[in-house]
Amino acid sequence: MSTPRSRQAYVEEDDNDDANMEGIDLLNVPLDRDYSIPTAPGGMAPEMASELLSQIERKRRAAQIAVPTADRDVKARLRSMGEPITLFGEDAADRRARLRQLLAKLAEEAGEDGDVTMAETTASADQEQEEEFYTPGGPYLLEARRDMARFSLPRAGRRVAYQRIEATIPLKTHIDFRNGIKARLKEFELYGSQTSDRPVGIVRFSPDSKLVACGNWAGQVKLLEVPNLTTKMSYRGAHQDRATGIDWIPGATLPGSTVSPFSVNFASGGGGGKIKLWSLEQDQPLHTLEGHTERVCRIAFYPNGRYLASASDDTTWRLWDVEYAREILVQEGHSKECFTVAIQTDGSLIASAGLDSIGRVWDIRTGRVIFMLESHIKPIHALDWSMDGHRVLSGSADGFMRCWDIRKMRETNAVAANSNGITDLRWYQGSDGPASGIPLQKDEKGNHVPKKASTFVVSSGFDKTVKIFSADDWALIKTLQGHAGPVMSTDVSRDSSWIVSGGKDRTVKLWARDDQEGI
Repeated sequence: MSTPRSRQAYVEEDDNDDANMEGIDLLNVPLDRDYSIPTAPGGMAPEMASELLSQIERKRRAAQIAVPTADRDVKARLRSMGEPITLFGEDAADRRARLRQLLAKLAEEAGEDGDVTMAETTASADQEQEEEFYTPGGPYLLEARRDMARFSLPRAGRRVAYQRIEATIPLKTHIDFRNGIKARLKEFELYGSQTSDRPVGIVRFSPDSKLVACGNWAGQVKLLEVPNLTTKMSYRGAHQDRATGIDWIPGATLPGSTVSPFSVNFASGGGGGKIKLWSLEQDQPLHTLEGHTERVCRIAFYPNGRYLASASDDTTWRLWDVEYAREILVQEGHSKECFTVAIQTDGSLIASAGLDSIGRVWDIRTGRVIFMLESHIKPIHALDWSMDGHRVLSGSADGFMRCWDIRKMRETNAVAANSNGITDLRWYQGSDGPASGIPLQKDEKGNHVPKKASTFVVSSGFDKTVKIFSADDWALIKTLQGHAGPVMSTDVSRDSSWIVSGGKDRTVKLWARDDQEGI
């Protein structure tokens, strides 16, 4: 039976349509986006579908752009782009969202793809974290490092010669000597107290043990006389916010010292990112060191007194030439705020630590990291070196005080010190160590007597106490109680007669034996 012509025509027409559609990909089918979408029933003008889709695409790309999370980094990026770092009523989250929008706009104008930008940024960041990098230093840094090498190498040689003689002293003599020191330290009690306008953030004895420099959370810096703790000098124009770092130039206030009372005797750091240099005769700063972008925490003078190291919340520690009042080194390396620095007695090494819970020991003459302190699980608030030159102590918010031996490149001791966290610690430096230039003393029989320097350690903490530990067996010798709040800082005088502490209870307290004779 033959097919009707009407049916035959229909089949032939259908076959031709299929032939015409061959070779058209689904992705190439044209889409009509040029139409309006009603947005609201209130009589508002409808929006074009193409515009809405473009907005969605821009938001998708903006979400894929890598934006800093720290507010200070966001502000720095906005400043570098010439944008206001903050707008009225804008918080940190709004500021970060504004930066993301600006970066997305720049990427769109440059014709960049958000996916590609994100992948490249992540790879670059990973590479930077894995690889060590160096930045060129200026001529001032080169000359400073040469000066430090000339200073530290002979000093290290004298220390080693001193320690060779010290190694000949019998062990029993050392034990008897340390036991005598422990017995005298057990007799330390509260001697006196002085109030402050605000919580006391830092206290440090002068080298002659007759003055205490203290700073409080209002940014004030004062000199107190020992032992009555009366105010000798109240300095003007100190810091905008908390004063958290003070250190004395080695040799200042000592008889026969080349440091004049009219020249720089000590320095302080605090809120505002500035370091102030002070004399004993003028109530205004002699110089102001500027460079840090956040609060300056702890500071430390180089053993020759010419250079100063400072740790800051801007995650860097810096080195300054005090003589010319200029910055010579900006050292990065910490992932979070850098809180404390300490310089070795020879002047060859510097230790730094902070809120990233990791300490670093640097060769200050080359800029290389030679050792990492990686046992603490909470921020590190304090560092100090022993007079033997190869041991460094770290104190952390985890409550532990740890001793590290640089020769063995490992941790040697861990002491549970202050239960709620350590705020400060000081190794007794004394006046008879290798750096003093005084040879080991001899008894009436001509036998060498052990030195007193570095025989004990004092620590303060959030548990409202100051504790004294032996530096040989790390036994707790004495717990000093009297503060009504966390103790923020402590120090021991060079003659070992006094221990000072400053706390959140707005007091400065002095501790001593009844005879005030120390050890």
